[in-house]
Amino acid sequence: MKKQTKEEFEKKNKSKDTNPKVAVGIKKVPLSVVSAPVLMEIGLGMMEGARKYRRHNYRVAGVRASVYYDAAMRHLMAWWEGEDIDIDSGLSHISKALACLSVLRDSMIFNNWKDDRPPKHKNGWIEEYNEKAKEIIEKYPQELEPYTEVEEQKKRLKK
Repeated sequence: MKKQTKEEFEKKNKSKDTNPKVAVGIKKVPLSVVSAPVLMEIGLGMMEGARKYRRHNYRVAGVRASVYYDAAMRHLMAWWEGEDIDIDSGLSHISKALACLSVLRDSMIFNNWKDDRPPKHKNGWIEEYNEKAKEIIEKYPQELEPYTEVEEQKKRLKK
């Protein structure tokens, strides 16, 4: 089998510039940029919720922001602390957090959420903390390697 040159490949795979669908289609929301496996995992998390609470219950009943924030944060913290899989569902904690955020965002779009966040902080507060972080980095410019689970496992295997 003859190997294709770069020029032959580009010529063969070049889209037709004259195709009117291209001109219209490229100006629409691109779903091709979203990871299909991640969407599938979110779908599993949403299916679990549908089986437990009824599909789209959050659109009818509405949601409290704090409940979904808390759930998403618990999943993120469990993942950060090394627990990859949610014991209850067998799904990734990251996927479960994304499902929580999907429900919250959907409810925000449909305006059926209760905004029970605390009183608003002043604008720019995160930037103030970022400036403090910059000062610390300037004071201690040499970043030290962190202790990680992978590193600790390697040490245990050597013993």
